[in-house]
Order: sequence, then structure tokens, then C-alpha cells
Amino acid sequence: MTIVQKLVNFMASALACMWVFGVAIILFGGPLNASLEDDRTSANDPLLSVRGAVDVALFNNPSLAQMQARYRALAEIPAQLGTLPDPVFSVNALNFPTDTFHVGQEGMTQMQLGISQLFPFPGKLALRERASELDAQAAGHSVEESRIRLISNVRSGWWQLYYLDRALAVVDRNQTLLRGFVQVARTKYEVADGLQQDVLLAQLELSKLIDQKIQLLAVRRNQASQLNVLMDVLPNALVRLPKTVNESLPTLVSEAELYQRAATHRPLLQQMASQIESAQSRLSLAEKEYYPDFKLGLAYGQRRGDMPSGDSRADLLSLMFSVNLPLHTVRRQSSAVRQRSHDLSENRYALEDQYGQVRAEISAAVTDYQRATQQMSLFKGGIIPQAQQTIASMQAGYQVNEVDFLNLIRSQVTLFTYQLRYWQALSEANQALARLMAAAGEENIYE
Repeated sequence: MTIVQKLVNFMASALACMWVFGVAIILFGGPLNASLEDDRTSANDPLLSVRGAVDVALFNNPSLAQMQARYRALAEIPAQLGTLPDPVFSVNALNFPTDTFHVGQEGMTQMQLGISQLFPFPGKLALRERASELDAQAAGHSVEESRIRLISNVRSGWWQLYYLDRALAVVDRNQTLLRGFVQVARTKYEVADGLQQDVLLAQLELSKLIDQKIQLLAVRRNQASQLNVLMDVLPNALVRLPKTVNESLPTLVSEAELYQRAATHRPLLQQMASQIESAQSRLSLAEKEYYPDFKLGLAYGQRRGDMPSGDSRADLLSLMFSVNLPLHTVRRQSSAVRQRSHDLSENRYALEDQYGQVRAEISAAVTDYQRATQQMSLFKGGIIPQAQQTIASMQAGYQVNEVDFLNLIRSQVTLFTYQLRYWQALSEANQALARLMAAAGEENIYE
């Protein structure tokens, strides 16, 4: 072997050792401590925590504000419906003779002032007011339901965005590793100690990572836009998340306990229960419509002119009492009662159906949470450390041509895949928690 060849081989070995050392630092630095130098945001931008995102959304979200305004409007109705109708004041000119229109010519002629008041049958006003109060109460529960749904959506969106940031960090780190693969494979090929196909294979995998990063960046921009819309800020506003979070996950209470808490605390179920009570009040009101309403009136008539005896004509005082006659009960009152009965049945069936849907939401979220936590434990404690050790061993074997380059690349791709799946499992577990809190109607769902 010539001196030149020895020098070239020495340089190649030195470069390979430096690369192995760099790879080892990256690998054993841990897949769970990935950092992302985010070129899409500035280091001066404030970090958006999940709690901060929720607070901003609750303060700014226009859809929630719309629901609150609707509730406040409905809360003003009960007092209106529980009040008697306005009295009617009348001014009447009665029995004027058409030949002269003289007010004192005829004894029946008079200028009359009157007032009348309608009195619904006892109980009707109270039922109308009660039904309206329950409608407003249901609207209040609807506001709270919208609130917990908004919190769930913001939390889910935040954790999806966090996963994308961690995925980009993993991609960046693996790009660095594959660039090292390319350089080592090229150096070995140049000194006739490797194959050209190894260089091409490493370059292909590097290109795949570049393509994946392009896709992840696009998905991140879209996800950030959706989160910004929930917070009512510009869709293209920059969102910068912290690089580390608490990766520990709590233990949930039992599904049966979650069912019970949902039955007690879920605003949607409370809203539908209020709607049932409102429908019951309207049914009672429809039954009251069989009874008539009353109208009382008082009128004072002023007359002019003299009696035949020469005395002035006396003024007249009139009292009036009237009731409406419910003569079309079959087509009106009875139909209204049947209608309200069907409305009540509809609301009861809807509540039973919603109970089933809420339980299904809880069970699905619990299943997703348990699956994600189990995967996290498997990836963190088993697969990822094993994959790291495998790659370190194969790297050493590759240096002495005992390991095929394709297998080395496959091992690196496997590690890359499970690093991504770890962060995805963490994100999915926290998204399942967000859905579970919304389904149960409260945040305290832990043991």
C-alpha cells in the first residue's frame, strides 16, 4: 500500500470516527429531548402555553360571545310573559244624531272614556313565565357547553401543533444524521472501500426527509391558522410553543365514575333536561287553554242637554265583563295539547339518546387515552432505546464492513419512525384527555 493510500485511509477513518461520535451524541441525547430551531418564529415571540391559548380563546372567541348574547336576550323574556297585557284606554263618541250631530240633542248621545283589562285564566301567566325561564336556563347551559367545547378544541389544536413541532425537530435531527451517512458512504466509495449504491441510498433517504419536512411545515401552518381562528387572532399570526412539556400523564377515574359525573355536570345534558321541563310547562299551558280568559272594563259617559223636566242629563257609568268562548276545542285546543305532548316525548327521547352518545364519547376517549399511554411507555422504555443501541452497534459494524449499509439505513428509519410515534402518542393522549373533560363536563377526572 502506497503512502498516499495510507493517508487517504487514515483520513477516511478519522472522518468516520468523528461522524460516529457525533451520531452517538445525537442518538443518546434522547429522542424525548429534541429541540427545534424554529425558522418560522422569532425568539422574541412569547411562548403560547396550552393554558394561555385557552384563556385567549375564552376571552376573544366570537362564537362564544354570540351564545352569551343570546342567553342574555332570552333571560329578559320571562318577565315580559309573566306580566298582564297592557290595559286598553278608549275614547268613544256614542249615539250622535246624524241630522245635526249636536251633542245635547239626544239623551243617548255621550262622550265616553273607558279602560279595559284582559285577565288570562289563573295559572296561564305563571306557566308562560316558567316555560320562558326554562328556555333561558337551557340557553345558559348551552353557553357552558359551547365553552367546554371551545376549551377542548383549543387544547386539541395546541397538542396537534406541539406534535408537529416535535416531528419537525426529529426530522431536522435525522437530516443531520443522514447527511453524515452520505458523507461517510461517499468517503468510503472514494477510497474504494464502499459502494456507490450506498451513497445513492443515503441521498434518497435524505431527500425523503426533506419532502417530509415540507409537508410537515405546510400542515403546521394550517394547524396554527385553525388555532388562531379559535383565539380570534389573524390566521397567519405566528404561534411559538414551548419546546418541552410535562410528559407524565395522570391516572383516570373509572368509566362508571365518568358516566356519573357526566350525568351530573355535563351542560348539554342539563340543557336538554331544562328543555324537557319547558316542554312540560308548555303542555300544561296548552291544557289551560281549554279555560276562557276574562276581560273587565269600566267606562264613563258624559252627556249634555236637559231632561224634559228641565234637569240636566246625568252622566253614565258602565261596567263590562266578557269571556272568550273556546268553541273550536277539537281543532285548536286539543290539537295544541297533542302537539305539546309530542314535543315533550321528543325531548325525552332526545335526552335518552344523548345520554348514550355521551357515554360513547367517554368510552372512546378513555380507550384512546389508554392506548396512547401504553404506546408511550412502550416506545420510551423499550423500542426507542433498543433502536438506539441497534444503530450504535450497526454503525460500528459498518465501519469494518460487517454490516450492510441498507440495514443501517433501515435501522435509522425505524428509530425515526418510533420517535415520531412517541410524540404522536403524547399528543393523542392529551387530545383524548381534552375530549374526556368535555364529555364529562368537568376537568377533575383523575384519581
